[in-house]
Amino acid sequence: MKNRLKLLRVERNWTQEQLGQALGVSRQAVNALETEKHDPSLDLAYRISALFERPVEDVFENPHV
Repeated sequence: MKNRLKLLRVERNWTQEQLGQALGVSRQAVNALETEKHDPSLDLAYRISALFERPVEDVFENPHV
């Protein structure tokens, strides 16, 4: 799923490790999301959007539109 996760993370000067810790996932999971090798669960997508204080639609592209 296309997303803006890396851009949002870099804007805050966070490493993948730091973002993973904030979300309760591994650095490898963050990397898989950023490189679009893995889609987030609905719960994780909402946690990411809350962390960055943005609607889910601002972080993840809806593939059905």
